[in-house]
Amino acid sequence: MCSWCMDAKDYLAERGYRFTEIDVGRDREAYDDMLELSDQTYVPTLVAGEEVLANFDTDQLEKFLSEHGIEP
Repeated sequence: MCSWCMDAKDYLAERGYRFTEIDVGRDREAYDDMLELSDQTYVPTLVAGEEVLANFDTDQLEKFLSEHGIEP
């Protein structure tokens, strides 16, 4: 029910990105993995290859995707 998560999913889907949604609130192992990857407990957290973006809004997401050349 995270509004930033819903915004991120909508942003990615509308632009043709494929992604896997993981509910870290219901999956403790996934939560631990997120913490290890991002050093944060905040959502949303995006992992694209070796790149990680945590606790972001859609403006930060757009900039991150552009800077790292991540395309759909």
